[in-house]
Amino acid sequence: MSTPIDVVLPCLDEAAALPGVLTALPPGYRAIVVDNGSRDGSAEVAARHGARVVPEPRRGYGAAVHTGLVAAEADLVCVLDADGSFDPAELPALVAPVAGGAADLTVGRRRPVSAGAWPWHARAGTALVAALLRHRGVPLRDLSPIRVARREALLALGVTDRAFGYPLELLIRAAAAGWRIQELDVSYAPRAAGTRSKVSGSVRGTLRATRDFAGVLRNVGGPR
Repeated sequence: MSTPIDVVLPCLDEAAALPGVLTALPPGYRAIVVDNGSRDGSAEVAARHGARVVPEPRRGYGAAVHTGLVAAEADLVCVLDADGSFDPAELPALVAPVAGGAADLTVGRRRPVSAGAWPWHARAGTALVAALLRHRGVPLRDLSPIRVARREALLALGVTDRAFGYPLELLIRAAAAGWRIQELDVSYAPRAAGTRSKVSGSVRGTLRATRDFAGVLRNVGGPR
C-alpha cells in the first residue's frame, strides 16, 4: 500500500494484548496507541513494537479516540480496540469502501467466534441501543468499536462525548450529515488473556455504557 493508513488504538492496561495486535497490522497501517492512564506498562510495550504512543490522561474511551484522531496524520483513519478481540487483518476490507468512494464510514458488525466472546449483558445492551438507532434512521445492528473514515471529516463532525457514548454520538452525527454508512461483518474473539473489558467485562460496566448511550440519545439530534 503506497498511502499509509493510521490506526488509533485506545488503550488502558492492554500490555498483554498489544504485541499480538500490533504485529498483526497489515503493511502500511501505522499504529497510534493512545495510553489512557495504563499502569501495566502498556505504553512501553507499544513503543517496543513500533507504535507511536500518545498519552491521554483524561480517562474515557471518547477522550482516547479523539486524541488519537488529532494526532493522526493520514487521510484515512481506522479505530480498533487494543484488547485482541478483533483481527487487524480484517481492516483492509473495512478500508476498501471508504478508500474507493462507496462509503463515508464503515463499521464492523461483530460475529462472535465462540460463545464466551460476547457476554449476554453486553450483547443485550448493544441490541437495545442499536434498535433505538434504527428507529432514528441509522441502519445498523451493532455499535462496534472498529470503524474507518476520513480523519478531517471525523473531526468536522464535532463529536463532544469523551466517555462510552462517543461511538453512538459519532453515528448519530454522521447519519444526520448524510454520510453513507456501511456495516460489514467482522470476527469477534475473546479478549487476550490478562486483559479485562471496561464495558462487557462486568454488568456494571455495561450499565455505565448504557447510561452514557442514553444521555447521547437524549441530547444529540439526528435523523428520525
